Amino acid sequence: MNHTKIASRIQADVYISNKIDDFFDRFHVSTILHCCSIRKRHGYSVRSLIKPIFSLPFFGKNFFRGIVINDDAPFGKDAAYDLLKGPRSNWRRFLLILGIQLYRFFNRLTSNERESVLIIDDSTYDRSRSKMVELLSRVKDHTTGRFVRGFRMLALCWSDGVSCLPLDFALLSSTDATKRFCEETKIVDKRCCAYKRRQEATTKSTAHLADMVKRVRAAGIDARYVLMDSWFGMPATIVDISQHLPVICMVKKTPKVLYGFEEHRCGLTTIYRRLKKRRGRAKILASVIVTLKGEHTAKVVFVRDRRTKDWLALLSTNIHLPEEDIVRIYGKRWDIEVFFKMAKQHLKLAKEIQCRDYDALIAHTTIVFMRYQFLAYQCRMETDHRTFGDLFYACCDELSDISFIEALYRILALAVDRLRTMGAFCEKTAQTFFDLIMKTALYYANLAKNKFVVNEI
Repeated sequence: MNHTKIASRIQADVYISNKIDDFFDRFHVSTILHCCSIRKRHGYSVRSLIKPIFSLPFFGKNFFRGIVINDDAPFGKDAAYDLLKGPRSNWRRFLLILGIQLYRFFNRLTSNERESVLIIDDSTYDRSRSKMVELLSRVKDHTTGRFVRGFRMLALCWSDGVSCLPLDFALLSSTDATKRFCEETKIVDKRCCAYKRRQEATTKSTAHLADMVKRVRAAGIDARYVLMDSWFGMPATIVDISQHLPVICMVKKTPKVLYGFEEHRCGLTTIYRRLKKRRGRAKILASVIVTLKGEHTAKVVFVRDRRTKDWLALLSTNIHLPEEDIVRIYGKRWDIEVFFKMAKQHLKLAKEIQCRDYDALIAHTTIVFMRYQFLAYQCRMETDHRTFGDLFYACCDELSDISFIEALYRILALAVDRLRTMGAFCEKTAQTFFDLIMKTALYYANLAKNKFVVNEI
């Protein structure tokens, strides 16, 4: 029995290794590494160093056990650390070029009618147990409301509703020097990438948004809208980004942010009170055209919040877009939340390596993002029948956006994980409750579908 398990495990490892080799060869990862100044003068090649680090979570290992104390590794830990700490390695360009190639592959499977989007959001890069990490600062975790040691990871992703590709990121320290535990400890040339990365780490996050969108657009990535959370939904930021692409974002209900409405400057709460709401249990309560900074116009859509029996506000700089489409397109922002969860829990972001060098953190984060690109590619290859060949491409339909049932299932799965972290709870009872919700949702979805078919006949 043990021999059978060992044989199956070896077979699975060989299968995964072949998939990774195919990914590296198809998208010319070695060539991209060389073009981005990620090189070695002597010894092992860059690919022979990157691939074992890239493969660690897929074989159930971390950096310490898989590289540092692994006697079977073909190279030593010093070679791996020297590669990650290289000050002239342009990891941002590497991630973007690899993302462009994957985008072209996905874009061939996506029709022109579907709205592809760019999603911007930030998450906490937690290094609570660290003390001497370069540019380590005190940041707030918006999920728990607590302050932790670490960085703010600002990320930009492309999504077509089926696949999500991380294209750019920035590890941000605090702009306040009193909140930084460590300053720059590495002396680097001011002309290299390492110096520029350290300069952007101490800059406000809103100052990077337009530059990130501009870089992605200049590289040839096509998208129709930029999606953001309410954290970035400020009028000045929205106007700045809308010069490159239309923006759809959630905005805060605060009296400090004013919008032009009926020749007055009002907050969202005041505007909502003056509007006539739709009757009944309508999901979309009202909409209005407002003016932002510099007389730029935008449409604000007020939707019902079922969690608190209150309302939420979505803003679109495209005033001709219908209210239903604004809500539907904004729903694609959920893809970046799935990406953050996957990167932290399964791809070992901020947990796999305990390096103190800021360049090494940038390099390792890029490799984690590259792992997610690999998973997005494999998922599309397994689920989209049009990838099997020209005949399947001509005969099979395009993959649809996430449905209501799939979205509900993902939300319930995240709820189960959240309940497990809260302490004691009856998993069997919760699973029965969630199964009942899914069966009820499927029943009413099929009922609505049958009514639609009858009406069409």
